[in-house]
Amino acid sequence: MLQLRPFEGLGHANHGWLDAHHHFSFAEYHDPARMHWGNLRVWNDDLIAAGAGFPPHPHRDMEIITYVREGAITHQDSLGNKGRTEAGDVQVMSAGSGIVHSEYNLEKVDTRIFQIWIVPENVGDAPSWGTRPFPKGERGEGFVTLASGREGDKDSLRIRTDARLVAATLRAGESAEYRLDEGRRGYLVPAKGRIEVNGLQAKARDGVAIEQETLLKVTALEDSEIVLVDVA
Repeated sequence: MLQLRPFEGLGHANHGWLDAHHHFSFAEYHDPARMHWGNLRVWNDDLIAAGAGFPPHPHRDMEIITYVREGAITHQDSLGNKGRTEAGDVQVMSAGSGIVHSEYNLEKVDTRIFQIWIVPENVGDAPSWGTRPFPKGERGEGFVTLASGREGDKDSLRIRTDARLVAATLRAGESAEYRLDEGRRGYLVPAKGRIEVNGLQAKARDGVAIEQETLLKVTALEDSEIVLVDVA
């Protein structure tokens, strides 16, 4: 079963420096029907203006994945970590028992990110942060695992929960398949382009909530970049 969540119907908050769209309830946007999807809690589609960003603020007990779509984001935290994550790359912060961090767009152009929060399996663990480049031109064919807490996913950033983040870059007419284990859910968003997944069409920044499906066939109707989370 697939449910289309059009971009136009997402929660929206424009703070000037931050133009945010929320796939699930977040901050002042509240929809009882969209509190989570399995252990996926937040999927924010954020545009951060050049030279702006999030000042230091705390988090705890959440796995926070940032997928940079355009531009770059610069991270600094209370553990002493510093890093810059560019378009196509991913950073993961396991907030654990508590961490304070800032996220700034220090570039001369706007930055666009997906920020994805997934509920961890345990609470109170030591916090951590990491980033890794995943050049789009070197991802190979089909879906590539970028972050995962599932067994066997060794060549990806680690998260502390039963979930997997994958992405695919497809040219118009190309297809990719992804298998979901029984009982699992997926949430898919085209970062750009237009696609068809199991007969359902979705355009850039739409959400597709997936359940009771075992095989996903994604076909690009135009050059597309697809991000998918596989969750418990």
